Amino acid sequence: MKSGVDYVGVGIGVMILKDGKVLLHKRKNIRGDGMWALPGGHLEVNESFEDCAKREVKEELGIDVKPIKVITVSNDIAYGVHYVTIGVQAEIISGEPKIMEPEKCSEIKWFEFNKLPENLFNPSKSIITQYKDGSLGKHF
Repeated sequence: MKSGVDYVGVGIGVMILKDGKVLLHKRKNIRGDGMWALPGGHLEVNESFEDCAKREVKEELGIDVKPIKVITVSNDIAYGVHYVTIGVQAEIISGEPKIMEPEKCSEIKWFEFNKLPENLFNPSKSIITQYKDGSLGKHF
């Protein structure tokens, strides 16, 4: 498939679970504007998946997390870009989620897995779906 882009970006999507719910934020003024997504962002040069997950969640939500494990990988060609997103499961170790980047996020909310919003950002949808249905590592 020809995407019209000349590079592949690498990102981290952080799945934070609490009481059977997943934490999502609504994107604003960026690719996927108005869509719900896992917190996360671009992997920086020489940065581990764990450090990226911690940094991005702190920047976006003001909380400290402990990454537990890599749970899946999403390969998405959408929104005019090509990204490989590493899904990382994490738990909150301190703080309460709040909007730290109001120019990029309009809302944060905990969602039950059976009541997810329709407008999920593609990489987040892939990560959550694979986690929910137990298909991790089973599909191409």
